[in-house]
Amino acid sequence: MKSRTAGRSRGLATARGLAAHSGLLLFGLIMLYPVLWMISSSFKPAADIFSNLGLWPTNFTLDNYIQGWDAFAPGFGTFFVNSFVITALSIVGNLVSCSFAAYAFARLEFPIKRVLFALMLLTIMVPAHAIAVPQYILFTQLGWVNTILPLVVPKFLATDAFFIFLMTQFMRNLPRELDDAAKIDGCGFYSIFGRIILPLLLPAIATTAIFTFIWTWNDFFSPLLYLNDPSTYTVPLGLRAFQDSSGDTSWGPLFAMSTLAIGPVLGFFILSQRFLINGIATTGLKA
Repeated sequence: MKSRTAGRSRGLATARGLAAHSGLLLFGLIMLYPVLWMISSSFKPAADIFSNLGLWPTNFTLDNYIQGWDAFAPGFGTFFVNSFVITALSIVGNLVSCSFAAYAFARLEFPIKRVLFALMLLTIMVPAHAIAVPQYILFTQLGWVNTILPLVVPKFLATDAFFIFLMTQFMRNLPRELDDAAKIDGCGFYSIFGRIILPLLLPAIATTAIFTFIWTWNDFFSPLLYLNDPSTYTVPLGLRAFQDSSGDTSWGPLFAMSTLAIGPVLGFFILSQRFLINGIATTGLKA
């Protein structure tokens, strides 16, 4: 009887597991359908995009990619280069500035440190659109409008409080005995940071780099605000250019370039997913 009961329990558990996984798989396919349909439509002629809602194109064509790549005077390749440059500089800026700021909050003692840390956290609650006008006036007076400077320079000034908080919480979990041992060996603040803290900070650094890449690559509002010359456009602005002032949209080239645009983000996320999970799990956000 016990063996039969155990067998039935295992059977029910297996059935529940299969049902749960089947449900999750179905839900995942439903969520992915719009993306798969966009990729499929990028290989369809314009007349078939909305008349054939299936995922397999009946009339396969690459014309959308050719037309989309050469649709504008600078070429869509220029937009990709601009996005890569801005994204790379933003990652470097956030890693350098936020790590130094986090080290000061986590390891150094100075007056009103707690007050400054609280003020830094308060900036997370301020919507970016609320300070867009003052920032635009400032950058206009500096002569930075229509350049990448408004998009890149703030990253080198530790303006992303979320990443400072992320790294600060990670550093607070590191034993202070490491610092004391380094001081006995004659290390100063910079040596301790470079030789002791920085190697242990890699999970938080990887998390910061991943989020910075995704947020900067997908950013539409800031480039729209500061970039006016088509030769300086990023990928999101290039995709928006497929819709003209009358509201007409070149759907085929738009879907083709959108498919190419999600490639770097998807590839970067897949390659760094392990670091992302590890970084979030070991950062101590609950503290």
